[in-house]
Amino acid sequence: MTIKKILQKTQKFIPSNLLQRVQNLNSTLLSFLILRFHSQPLELSSKSAMVFSPHQDDETFGCGGMIALKREQLTPVTVVFLTDGQGNGGSKSNIKEEIIQIRKQEAESALKVLGVERSDIHFLDKPDGTLLNLHSQLRQKTIEQIMELLNKYNPQEVYVPHYKDCHCDHEATYILVKEAIAQLKAEVELLQYPIWMFWRAPLFIMLKLKDIAAARRLLITKVKTQKKQAIASYNSQTESLPVGFVNRFLGSYEIFFKVEL
Repeated sequence: MTIKKILQKTQKFIPSNLLQRVQNLNSTLLSFLILRFHSQPLELSSKSAMVFSPHQDDETFGCGGMIALKREQLTPVTVVFLTDGQGNGGSKSNIKEEIIQIRKQEAESALKVLGVERSDIHFLDKPDGTLLNLHSQLRQKTIEQIMELLNKYNPQEVYVPHYKDCHCDHEATYILVKEAIAQLKAEVELLQYPIWMFWRAPLFIMLKLKDIAAARRLLITKVKTQKKQAIASYNSQTESLPVGFVNRFLGSYEIFFKVEL
């Protein structure tokens, strides 16, 4: 049994309020230790960027400050959403479609706050929760869609969720984008952003020394208010997320992990 499965089974037997307190403490400690002792400063560059987000909100939580800072200096930023974000909206198609439209509207509102043009937002609309198990033809089609966008915009930096982000769609996004880059033989800088990893995994259990050594911290104080406003655009999501989880993304730094290609 993998560490991830052990964590999932263990968490089922912990009262939700206690679990959230433990997760909040873990997230706070891990973020502090990485920011204080195990990360290098990341200087904001003028390199064009493409952010791949599994769901509508991950891009703002993980990269909102970076996006706002780059757009402030008129650096091109493109955002690509891989899933439709329907989540557990029930079996009725009309309800699912309503959720999908709400999340798209929220994404457009959040990214407008961050300075991203509507023409630079793309939705691939894969079914939420399926990215890790796409059948071979749909998987290759998704990779080809990613390659087309990389070809079209030719970004110098690409941002993806961390490969150990404790969510199937997040980890699959990393795999799909990295494979697209490899097939395309694109020369880009690849950076990972953590969303669920700090929250769901006990202190350091998911991270190896090589992971921590790749940590970078980006100061986003200048656009903290802007990022907070963008996060607030995701009203359908923030209402159901733990307060401690949301608060982790309202600080003065964003954490990224560089990938050697």
